[in-house]
Amino acid sequence: MVAISSIDLSAARETMRSRRDLRIDACRGIALWCIFLDHVPNNIGSWLTLRNYGFSDTAEVFMFLSGVTCALAYGKASRCDGWATVVSRTLWRSWDIYAAFLLLTLACAIMVYLAGGDRIADESNTRILLEQPGAALAHAAILQYRPVNSDVLPLFVIYHLLFAPLLWLMLRMPNVMLGGSLLLYALVHVFGWSVPAWPNNVWFFNPLAWQLLVVLGAWCVIEGKTFWPWATSRTALAIAILYLVFGLTIALSWSIRPLVPQMLAELVYLLDKSNLSPLRLLHFVALAILIAWVVLRDWRWLTTPVMRGAIRCGENSLAIYCLGVLLALAGHMVLLDISDRLAMQITLSLAGILVMIAAATFLNSIRIKPAASTIGGKTMIS
Repeated sequence: MVAISSIDLSAARETMRSRRDLRIDACRGIALWCIFLDHVPNNIGSWLTLRNYGFSDTAEVFMFLSGVTCALAYGKASRCDGWATVVSRTLWRSWDIYAAFLLLTLACAIMVYLAGGDRIADESNTRILLEQPGAALAHAAILQYRPVNSDVLPLFVIYHLLFAPLLWLMLRMPNVMLGGSLLLYALVHVFGWSVPAWPNNVWFFNPLAWQLLVVLGAWCVIEGKTFWPWATSRTALAIAILYLVFGLTIALSWSIRPLVPQMLAELVYLLDKSNLSPLRLLHFVALAILIAWVVLRDWRWLTTPVMRGAIRCGENSLAIYCLGVLLALAGHMVLLDISDRLAMQITLSLAGILVMIAAATFLNSIRIKPAASTIGGKTMIS
């Protein structure tokens, strides 16, 4: 009986490990599409993204989901393989992101150079790389210089380097760690703390502020049982909807001025993205509560072709993010050189998303899968 119970328990654990919440990958994939659409300047496709309908945008979604996925993946590794494996995996992942960032930096510079250089060198923040390649690459190597739209990658390099000790502490005192993260976030806004950058000493995403979303994502995984009843309560939903309507009204007023008083319309100056302003943070939390109500784990739309494409992109987030940056840069060049008409904007938006889906599908098809183990007559891939 003991032996049978042990086998059943082992099988149950393997089954739990094999289950993957498709909502996470779908949300990451949609976020990657939206980030691409937002990165193409003067693009009608950006009206399909969050940034025009509230205070936050898909950057907050992507950062929060990174904390969720890291807690799930590395938490599982700590239980199954030990902390040495967690440290090894976080370091390797950090290296992967670091290498991708440097390659993306070079690719952006090459694209701008081949396109003529001067036309979009300033907008892409590559002029200094083309004029001072040695200094720019040296600062890129220490994460102080970044071409436009690549700013999020250095953050993930740092966060993965630090995630193993963060997770170790989070598993032991999650509320204390979340409180410390909130305190650091508050101090950033009180004292203006940041991290040195080059050449203008400005991080588009201040790591000391945006760390809160990564920590919050990990905390929701670890301490979710105590948080979930409140997040899914009718009171929380009502408050979230009211705040989202307020954010929608203000956001639309930036285009339709008479909609709200000018004083409220000027709230845009309080929406500092670099330091993740409190208005943006609260808007994201409200959005997350609404999504938790609407999108259930067995949501039937997850099996549709569009969602399957989003899931594939979410499963290959690093490669697809880098591809999206290059596609946005190429799209900008096309709008400048060929046509910026509405038809071209729509074509570029659809073509870019289709290329991202095709690339993600290809990456899934060539991915080397680990050896399978048979449990209860079924093949389970870890």
